[in-house]
Amino acid sequence: MTGEMVRPDPRKCVLLDVDGTLIDAVDNQRRVWETWAGRYGLDAAEVRGRFARTGLPVPPVIVDAAAVEEGKPSPVPYLLAAGQLGARPEDYLVIEDAPSGVEAGLRAGMTVWGVNSAAAVAGVHRHFTSLREAVPAILAFARPEEATGVG
Repeated sequence: MTGEMVRPDPRKCVLLDVDGTLIDAVDNQRRVWETWAGRYGLDAAEVRGRFARTGLPVPPVIVDAAAVEEGKPSPVPYLLAAGQLGARPEDYLVIEDAPSGVEAGLRAGMTVWGVNSAAAVAGVHRHFTSLREAVPAILAFARPEEATGVG
């Protein structure tokens, strides 16, 4: 997690769950993911590659389990990220794959889309069977002026 406050452009913000949704490949996190992947017998390059294949930009803020005392389904992780990014909860889109994460996003007052499952998790506002399928809609949410042609 970065410690500095990040001021967003006047756009919507997207918060992505990591485990099961995507794996973050920020340079200073690569060693952590390589250690984790090795511990579970996974290929670290494949883990990092999931992020790159989506075409999504690398996030400026990362909130992990070490940053919060309450984990999901508490809204605390998403509210902490929102506080660091500086926008209102209703301006956030949470991308989740698990019921506890969906509940956390909803309890934080955010829009929640589900990914990476054949069936929608109860409560999601929208469902996609894969993150790759969701990327165009995520980018449209984050950059509404591009989706509508307003700039």
